[in-house]
Amino acid sequence: MFIDSVDIFVSSGNGGAGAVSFRREKFVIQGGPDGGDGGDGGDVYFEVDNNNDTLSKFRGTKHHRAKNGQPGLGKKKSGKKGEDIIIKIPLGTQIFDFDSGELLHDFIKDKKLLFLKGGKGGAGNFRFKNSINQKPTYAQKGISGKEMHIRLELKVIADVGLVGFPNAGKSTFLSVISNAKPEIANYEFTTLIPNLGVVNVDEINSFVVADIPGLINGASLGKGLGIEFLKHIERTKIFLFMLDSSKPLLRQFIDLTNEIRNFNSSLENRAFGIAITKIDNIDEFSEFDLLFSHFDLEINKDGYICKEYLESSKFDKPRFILPISSLTKTNIDKLKFLLFDNVRF
Repeated sequence: MFIDSVDIFVSSGNGGAGAVSFRREKFVIQGGPDGGDGGDGGDVYFEVDNNNDTLSKFRGTKHHRAKNGQPGLGKKKSGKKGEDIIIKIPLGTQIFDFDSGELLHDFIKDKKLLFLKGGKGGAGNFRFKNSINQKPTYAQKGISGKEMHIRLELKVIADVGLVGFPNAGKSTFLSVISNAKPEIANYEFTTLIPNLGVVNVDEINSFVVADIPGLINGASLGKGLGIEFLKHIERTKIFLFMLDSSKPLLRQFIDLTNEIRNFNSSLENRAFGIAITKIDNIDEFSEFDLLFSHFDLEINKDGYICKEYLESSKFDKPRFILPISSLTKTNIDKLKFLLFDNVRF
C-alpha cells in the first residue's frame, strides 16, 4: 500500500543512573567509592533506504523508541549505552514538527541524520570524591531522553513528472520507456499511486520519470484524487504534459496548468514539454492548429523543438511539442532523448 503521510512519536533513551558503591575487597579496610557512571541513552537516527518508496510500514507502529542506558556498577564499571534506533525512510521524506508544522529536515540528498540525542548517563559516586568528602554516598541520576511528535511527508523525487488527465497514456508511455510496470487499463483512475521508472539512455546515463495519478478539473480544490498527489510534482525538474490527441488539446493544457497554478503558483515557472499522445488513433492533426497558435509557433505535425533551451515562464514557452504513439513507438526514442537533454542542464 502506498502511504505518503504519517504522524509518529520518536523518543531517545534515558541516561542510566550512576552507581553508589564502595570497594569491598579482602585486606582493604573502608575502601573508597567506586560507583561507575550510567550509560548514555540510545540516539534516534533517520536513514534513507533506497529500496523503499512508501511510508506504509509506519501505519501500524506509532511509537519508535531508542533503548535506555544501563545503570553504573561497582568497581568503576560504566553502564552499557542504550541501543540506538535507526528509522528507515524513502528518499524525499520530509520531517515536520507535528504541533507547529515547522519543517525540521528534508531528505533530498543526505542519507543519514542524528535526530534526537539520548540522555547522558549520570556520574557514579567515585567522581565526587575529593579532599573534603572522601566517601560520597550519592551519584547522579541519568538525564531523560527527548520525545517528539512528528509528521513524515513523502514527496517523490524525479527528473521528469508526467502530467495529464486520466487515460492520457501516461502509464503506457512510462512502461514503454522505462523499467516500470504500472497497472494499465482503459478506465479512469487506473493509476492510484505515483509510479517511478528509470529510463536508460545508454550504458552510463539514465533519468527518473514519475507518473503522477491523473488529475481532473478541481483537483487543486480536493476533487477526484485532489491535492493528495499534486505535491509529488513539486520536485520534478521538468513537466511533460501528456495531451490526448482525441480531445481538445488546448483545453487540456489550459485546464492542467490552471490546476497546477492553483496548487502552487511558483510551479508555473517550471520548464515543460508537451507530448500529444495516441496519434495512431487519428488521421489528421486539426487540433494542432489551435495549440501551436496559442504558443505562437509554426504549425508542424512532426513536432516543435526549442533549440535555445530557454527557461519557461508562466507556462508560455514549451521546450518542445511532439506527437507520439506508445503503441507504434512513433517518436518515443526522440522524446526520450529530448527529455534527457532537458534534465541534464
